[in-house]
Amino acid sequence: MRTTPIGIVMFNDEREHVWRANNRECMEVVSQWADLIRKNIKNVDGSAPEVVTGSKIITSVRVAQQVGEELVRANCKQIILCYYVWNFPFFVWPFINTVGRDKPILCLSNNSGKFPGNVGLLATDGALRQAGIKTHRIVGDMDDPETQRKVFDWIRAAQAYTTIRNEVYGMYGGHSMGMETGYFHLVPIIKAFGVTARQIDQLWLVKEMEKIDETEVEKGFQWFQRLLGSRIKYDGKMLTPETLKAQIRLYLAMKKVNEEKGFDFCGLKGQRELTEHVCLGDVAEMLMNDPYDWNGPKEPTVCATEADSLAAVTMQLLKYVSGGLPVLFMDVRLYHPDKDLWDFCNSGNHASWYASRSMNPEENFKKVTFHPALEYYFKAGGASVEFDAAPGEITFARLGLWDDKLYMVIVLGEAVELPPEERKAINAETNPTWPHVHAKLHCDFEEFLKLFPCNHILGVAGNHIRPLTYLCEMSGVEPVILGPESQKRIPPIWDRVK
Repeated sequence: MRTTPIGIVMFNDEREHVWRANNRECMEVVSQWADLIRKNIKNVDGSAPEVVTGSKIITSVRVAQQVGEELVRANCKQIILCYYVWNFPFFVWPFINTVGRDKPILCLSNNSGKFPGNVGLLATDGALRQAGIKTHRIVGDMDDPETQRKVFDWIRAAQAYTTIRNEVYGMYGGHSMGMETGYFHLVPIIKAFGVTARQIDQLWLVKEMEKIDETEVEKGFQWFQRLLGSRIKYDGKMLTPETLKAQIRLYLAMKKVNEEKGFDFCGLKGQRELTEHVCLGDVAEMLMNDPYDWNGPKEPTVCATEADSLAAVTMQLLKYVSGGLPVLFMDVRLYHPDKDLWDFCNSGNHASWYASRSMNPEENFKKVTFHPALEYYFKAGGASVEFDAAPGEITFARLGLWDDKLYMVIVLGEAVELPPEERKAINAETNPTWPHVHAKLHCDFEEFLKLFPCNHILGVAGNHIRPLTYLCEMSGVEPVILGPESQKRIPPIWDRVK
């Protein structure tokens, strides 16, 4: 998975007799933090960001410039400023002006009476903030697990923010059925995240499908046959070997065009051109978002159903803050007040990984069934993917716009496991041939209904509330946290003084 280098430096005292007495210990602190980050910030695929430490503790203007130039040459995209002792605050300017003011900055200090790093932090970071530079602050013992978690969460947020800034979103066909909440709103998205979009007509994919190697299609077809067997519910009309192969061709065509055009993530319009004249996109979208296909493990490529662009950007951010996990795309379909339970389901791209949360496709596909596409909606046919998400914690999120200003709704919850008969009855109320997430949210129905921006919700396994909050604060996006988790957030100073 793509990453960006992290730079770590420390400031010290200008007085030679002072810095000579503690420089060695200060460098050890920098090295220890770097080692902790290298050990703990590992992505799902084993990749990790490079961690670059300044070669010297900053004790003068010239050293500040020199160390800044080192981090520039190393292409560091986020900066951690360490504080362990009192330092001369103005050294921050020759350093920051060298590395650039546009990077996420974390000010990180001990909490010690003997070595007042937090005093140096407040003096130095105060200088940055009074000049309008956004920063985050963490003060605590390096051996404290909660302090470490805060640092790691900040790094996950910074990685998402700095990685997506140089990416391109491939929008196949434009927003589906006129859903304006799914449109790529160019200016606010570029301002917040830097990512841009290129729109490609779905005809391009149709023509690429004609060129796909049939040997590769057959490999995919046999893989599904082996994994699913009789759970491919062929009906001789909507779901046939040929319509399933068309979905496999669509996946391979999308994968090929993504690579050729340099698309880091994508969205597929589907309705109505593809769904009525080519095939349903569900299988292709599932495969894009999964961490494997018939050729083995792979990095999930975010693909949003109905080319919902704000969903796609949200999904890409969730992928990065989670270290590369597959991300769910769901319809906010039905609330059951007697159970305080949401049924999130849609004909679309639930990654099969969520069936058992396993990196082994055989474990996940034990719970997956391919049903014939509904002719009423999807006349071209193909398979609808059906399973119920395995139980476990999920962070749900969605970018929205208020008067052209981006915000992100964030809510913690979990997928729950229900008794078989209850699951069956709940699924039958919507569509039993589609994938479902039976979700308990950490907020009530009224709060969700009043604040959620649209009909599509995204989610990723685990609790990522804090890194998403850091990410929003870095990018200037307002985080709207639902439920009791909202009480833990302290809005930053730049949100309070406007």
